[in-house]
Amino acid sequence: MSEINVVPYIDVMLVLLVIFMITAPLLTQGVKVDLPEVASQPIPQEQNEPVIINVDKSGNFYINYGENQDKPIAPDDLINRVQALIITNEKNNRKPPPFLVGGDRSASYGHIVELMALLQRAGVPGVGMITEPPEK
Repeated sequence: MSEINVVPYIDVMLVLLVIFMITAPLLTQGVKVDLPEVASQPIPQEQNEPVIINVDKSGNFYINYGENQDKPIAPDDLINRVQALIITNEKNNRKPPPFLVGGDRSASYGHIVELMALLQRAGVPGVGMITEPPEK
């Protein structure tokens, strides 16, 4: 009567388990956001004027930089404007301005995440969120 030796199969399984345990955390995707750990503070006045990108409840994007600030901007145009702003500041040896995201209260979470992904793709080093202080 012959028997199958399962010890090599167990060794291979353990090696694969270790490999998957190491690589699984590296596969996560997302938008990096540096969330504050304390109550929010106003932006210091010595910094550049912030670039504010707003999202309305319909999912349209608006930027306070360049032409037609009161008209919606397409995602590709938004990326181009943000990249141009970053490149201009780098050429002049200046630090890029802070980028802030403002969202309508009824805007969907998906539109906010889409905007943050667009900013990340454009090369924005960090993104802040605009809020209003609560009513007392």
